[in-house]
Amino acid sequence: MNFGGANPLKQVLTTAKSALENDDGKEFADFISLNHPFSQRQWNLSHISLDPPFDQIVFEHFQCSNAVLNRDFISAFNHQCNVIQIFARMFKTQKEDNWGLPMMNVLIKDMYSLALKADLVAVANGEMAGSKIDACADMLMTVFRVCASDSRTSIEYTKRWGLMPIINLLFKCYFKTNKLHLCKPLIIAIETNAANKDIKDLFSIADRVTYNYFVGMKHMFENEFKGADKCLSFAFENCLKNSMSNKRKILICLIPVKITLGFMPKVSILKKYNLCEFEDVVKAVKRGDIRLLNEAIAKNAAFFIRAGIYLILEKLKVITLRNLFKKIYLITGSFQIDVAKFQIALNWLGLEDVDSDETECILANMINDGYIKGYISEQHKKIVVSKVKAFPELNTFL
Repeated sequence: MNFGGANPLKQVLTTAKSALENDDGKEFADFISLNHPFSQRQWNLSHISLDPPFDQIVFEHFQCSNAVLNRDFISAFNHQCNVIQIFARMFKTQKEDNWGLPMMNVLIKDMYSLALKADLVAVANGEMAGSKIDACADMLMTVFRVCASDSRTSIEYTKRWGLMPIINLLFKCYFKTNKLHLCKPLIIAIETNAANKDIKDLFSIADRVTYNYFVGMKHMFENEFKGADKCLSFAFENCLKNSMSNKRKILICLIPVKITLGFMPKVSILKKYNLCEFEDVVKAVKRGDIRLLNEAIAKNAAFFIRAGIYLILEKLKVITLRNLFKKIYLITGSFQIDVAKFQIALNWLGLEDVDSDETECILANMINDGYIKGYISEQHKKIVVSKVKAFPELNTFL
């Protein structure tokens, strides 16, 4: 739409008024988006001919867009929070109606984007990192409560359709500020709340991909690898095929989860998504080569730390040792194996300081954790393994 007429402000406000009269939330949402062409200009507002509270929403919106143009992101963020508060009060009064959902989606996305920029400015001014992101999360919870409480309205008109978009942004906030424990109530709201289970699988595929990505990461950090595999696999398989960067981002978490469960990614997949950092990791775990694994992790430590998976990869060491010990078991062909054989292998692979007692300790821990079925004979310095599945499949107990 062209707003270059004699009175462009009057023209666009007339369009906005028409959208409100027709309960056209999508058109009004476009109007109050910071990406709207009308938001790319400075405006001096004296009177806004819209009914309350939309006059306040529009006024705060243009105060926000003016601040963005002046690169005053803290002020812009504060004005956007004001918009959210006014909107939430209005939205709550709309009984058995959800035409405002498109507006909500635009407003919360713009607020999160401004929170990231405002937080950088706040840190530069000496404030604690994450303060604006925390404030953003508080505002998101205000809208979340409005949507979550609308449990008796029919599916067609319920505000609960706004839950997953809000939750996804809350996930982003909590992951940014390392407050993953706050994600649990949000997951419960979607997964176990009887009122929301009926629409869980009806949200847009984009929202469900994002939701499963964050839930999968939370499972991964809590060592719940089967849950992580399920969620991250869903996110990867349903992510747009041409969205290579997003699929790569998902794979960075999914690969260590798959390896932990005993499934090794193909080299072709690593090459396709430019994840060569994992090639030696996969090779080392397969071979049971603890030295190569240590070298691969050290070589790409900066990448793994940035990706947030460094500690997960450290946990692959026990699986690498399990695969090494399994090879020794297969080579010896016996159910009773000298502990010394394991020690020799560890020493040869670069763990020169590991003595007989420490080798026994490693084996005992692996038996206790379920990686090996058997026991250690202290008297004979041997490990006696089970005759049935001495080395259980990883995905059966992890």
